[in-house]
Amino acid sequence: MTETDRDARIDAEVRAIREEYAEEEAEAAEAEIAERSAALDVPINLRITKDLDARLRRQATAEQIPTSALVRRLLRRATHEHRVGGLSWWRLPG
Repeated sequence: MTETDRDARIDAEVRAIREEYAEEEAEAAEAEIAERSAALDVPINLRITKDLDARLRRQATAEQIPTSALVRRLLRRATHEHRVGGLSWWRLPG
C-alpha cells in the first residue's frame, strides 16, 4: 500500500466518522426539538434533597443532556411503569 493510498484511506475513515457524528448530532437535535414541541412548558416545582439534586445533575452530565430533560424522561418512564405494574426498577445510579 502506498502512502497516497494510506492517506486516502485515512481521509475516508475520518469523513465516515464525521458523517456518523453529524448524523448522531442531528438525531439528538431532532429528539430535543420533538421533546420541546411536545412539552407543555408548565414548570413544576419539587422539593428534593441536595443528594438527589447532585445525583440527577451527575447523571444528566454523564448523558450530556440538560437536567430538566433527564427529569422529564424519568417521570415519563415512571408513569408508564406505574401503569404496567410498579416502580421497582426506578433508581438513579450512585
